[in-house]
Amino acid sequence: MSAYYPLTTQTVTVGAASAATASAVGDYTKRVRLISSTDCHVVFAVTPTATASDMFLAADREEVFKIKPGQSVAAIQNAAGGTLYVTEME
Repeated sequence: MSAYYPLTTQTVTVGAASAATASAVGDYTKRVRLISSTDCHVVFAVTPTATASDMFLAADREEVFKIKPGQSVAAIQNAAGGTLYVTEME
């Protein structure tokens, strides 16, 4: 895996309803690093709403994804609540 420079980290409370990052990623963000304390489903969009049909993210596993500047990340629980950590990477 290539090395990336970590920028801002936001947290999302993962629950039974979709929740998104408080702000969109910055202009220089090309990737985000996601780690969740619970199994969840995530989606990236300008105004995202996560559903159980979106991409599954397993608990306690680091994943890095490409993202477009201006997008946010939303998550919804698979079975139990927790916290999603979203770190912008340059």
